[in-house]
Amino acid sequence: MTGPGTRGTSLTYPAAGKSAAGEAFLPAGRGGATRSKDRPLINFSELGLSETLLRALDQAGYVTPTPIQEQAIPHLVAGRDLLGIAQTGTGKTAAFALPILNRIAADRNRANMPGRTRCLILAPTRELAAQIADNIKTYARHMRVHVAVVVGGVSAGPQIRAIARGLDILVATPGRLVEHLLSSGGFTLQHLRWLIVDEADRL
Repeated sequence: MTGPGTRGTSLTYPAAGKSAAGEAFLPAGRGGATRSKDRPLINFSELGLSETLLRALDQAGYVTPTPIQEQAIPHLVAGRDLLGIAQTGTGKTAAFALPILNRIAADRNRANMPGRTRCLILAPTRELAAQIADNIKTYARHMRVHVAVVVGGVSAGPQIRAIARGLDILVATPGRLVEHLLSSGGFTLQHLRWLIVDEADRL
């Protein structure tokens, strides 16, 4: 993830389990969640997230952060750039999405600007893009966040209208995103604050 941060960090982690929302978590007490014998498990409440997000996580069945979530979220909450490498099922979506939602929630004076988005998440396939958006909506269930998915293989009309209204988060595949940038005179990334490239090795 890149944004207005000034320092970068790289993290690498193995796989974990899944929550009721389809995203990864490690239930308290299972060996994979323990970092060392002398280091206790932590809770999401210790990662600097808002009460609104913590309530949504609890309702979605999230118990204990995975290693990538535990290590990545504080860096991103602090506004740093981050490179994270982890297997499928380790909770990468929550690791990058929760800090962004946390920053959006803290901006009480934000207003959506037509044809603009604050956050762009690039994904290699439309299936992954849809999954990311669904998870974000789960985390943001108690927030007023405008999220849209821009992918190929479906009608562009609803996507164009969603972009025209202005977005907090846009999840897109590169091909359809480029089409919109080239064909829509009102769409710009000029005011982008956060860029996430998910599964960058497949793009």
